[in-house]
Amino acid sequence: MMKRKEFMLGAVAGLAFAAAATAGGVIDWPSAEASPVAGVSGRLAPSAGAGGLAFAPPQGAPLSFADIFAQVAPAVVQIDVKTRVPRSNRIQIPGTPFTIPNPNSGQEGEDGADGADGDGSTTALGAGSGFFIAANGFIVTNNHVVADATEIKVKLADGRELDARLVGRDESTDLAVIKVEGTDFPFVSFEETAQPRVGDWVIAVGNPFGLGGTATAGIVSAQGRNIPDPTSNYVDFIQIDAAINRGNSGGPTFDIYGRVIGVNSAIYSPTGGSVGIGFAIPAAVARPITERLMRGETIERGYLGVTIGTLSDEQRQALGLAGTVKGAIIADVTPGGPSDRAGLQGEDIVLSLNGKAIETSTELTRQVANAASGDTLRLEVLREGRRLTVNVRAGRRPSQAELLAGQGGDEEGSPGAPQAPAGVVVEGMTVAPLTPALRTRYGLPDTLQGLVVTAVTPRSQAGQLGIPAGVVILRANNRAVTSAAEFRAAVEAARTAGRPGVLLLVRTQGSNTSVVLPFAKSE
Repeated sequence: MMKRKEFMLGAVAGLAFAAAATAGGVIDWPSAEASPVAGVSGRLAPSAGAGGLAFAPPQGAPLSFADIFAQVAPAVVQIDVKTRVPRSNRIQIPGTPFTIPNPNSGQEGEDGADGADGDGSTTALGAGSGFFIAANGFIVTNNHVVADATEIKVKLADGRELDARLVGRDESTDLAVIKVEGTDFPFVSFEETAQPRVGDWVIAVGNPFGLGGTATAGIVSAQGRNIPDPTSNYVDFIQIDAAINRGNSGGPTFDIYGRVIGVNSAIYSPTGGSVGIGFAIPAAVARPITERLMRGETIERGYLGVTIGTLSDEQRQALGLAGTVKGAIIADVTPGGPSDRAGLQGEDIVLSLNGKAIETSTELTRQVANAASGDTLRLEVLREGRRLTVNVRAGRRPSQAELLAGQGGDEEGSPGAPQAPAGVVVEGMTVAPLTPALRTRYGLPDTLQGLVVTAVTPRSQAGQLGIPAGVVILRANNRAVTSAAEFRAAVEAARTAGRPGVLLLVRTQGSNTSVVLPFAKSE
């Protein structure tokens, strides 16, 4: 589970013990009876270590991080924000693209104790970290720390508290720049010329749990990490094992020379606290973005107007493709967008862009992002077994809020709406053609074509996938379906071909996604 700001602080008690055993041997726990240790008696006097230093660190390790911390700590700040956040009326089903209604939505605590206002939003308090990158008050932090903030306050290492304003932010890399008024602030610099290696020492400084001025140390654990987060489309993270917790977001990661090599952004944690797996945005990414934001520029990227995913082994098998075929599969095409105007379709598989092979959806996203609005992008795609070239004129990528708003579609059923007909059961799903009554019940637009799922057998393969009623099946086995007969024929064609399942293109929560429905195994 990736954690950014949603953490819980808990008390952890542990019992540490040590035992020695030879390789391949068995640990022999001593009995409660006291007995002398063979060859050893009396008071133990530890060796002074190499060079006569007690507790000498291994070669290459610093004697202490104290001097480094003393030099860089004045540039690190605590950031406190107030934001307005909407209350969600849907709950995500873990591991699936589907959601269900939140039974607690619309219910307030006593006297509005949950902080909700009449507009359905609530005031939220947040905290993070940042660091001065210039003497005139520019501060680097994470976008998710200050996004949509109505108030930003910065607490300096000397205890002063200053009001700050947002200068600019970039959702795609999770970077932001804020500014306080003043001059001669202590600041640090990004290091780009020397890239940290796996195993190099690092120091993270920040504001975990509101405890400002906290330093933790560790090493670079890995380079080029992708994490399940939208920023992974544009960032190859540095993985570090220095402890990062709630409030560290936006703080710097230093090397042993006090140079900023990364901006702390996320952790992996099954508990909500640090388990030694943290992720920092590399300086090579952070520096050019923050410099542009400081100049007042808006970060723009190229845009295709498609929802994509990496072609998986399951999808390859469901489509009967060779294992060597790699690419990005299109799940949805934004109506009126650049790809729609160029003729791209759902379930097209993008094999290359401007002659460069595409193996993952991330590769396609980054290559498109490098294009300027108006550039012509030449895509080689695989459609129903045939290769063709499609030229797309790149657009400007909208903000994340604009993309979400463009999904549209209200999945909530209307009270008293007409009940769905029984339909036909295919692979554990009761499906029916879209009728005015069904469109009203599930909030589906008139332009949408396909089969709506009205019920699912819990123990079926579809039930185990978590497919809920209201999902619309648009395509099956790479063919459009608008009737139960067409859907059944597509399923049987995939089964007859010996495939392990059938590839479905479905619409849920206002957007399209590809799902492989596996066939039940014969007993």
